[in-house]
Amino acid sequence: MDLTADQLKNYDGSDDNKPIYISIRGVVFDVSTGKSFYGPGGAYDVFSGREASRALAKMSKNEEEVSGDLDGLTEKEMGVLEDWEKKFRAKYPVVGRLVVP
Repeated sequence: MDLTADQLKNYDGSDDNKPIYISIRGVVFDVSTGKSFYGPGGAYDVFSGREASRALAKMSKNEEEVSGDLDGLTEKEMGVLEDWEKKFRAKYPVVGRLVVP
């Protein structure tokens, strides 16, 4: 399934009838089984329904860091992002990809 950023926002956990999705480097994961973390009020709910690569690379939960912009990231931060991506691939199903309309 292809999703735009606007469509991805619909999967932020605010609707109990929809799964929770997070995108990392354009790959969309269904993180619904981690609802306690990614659902509303969860420790990582800022990532839900969004492309979270930059924030994960920087280990940041700051709203302004939650994006797919990888410009200026250090080698170490890129390594951290790769580790996150591996964890997500091992734990959550891939359901689609993020596309630019």
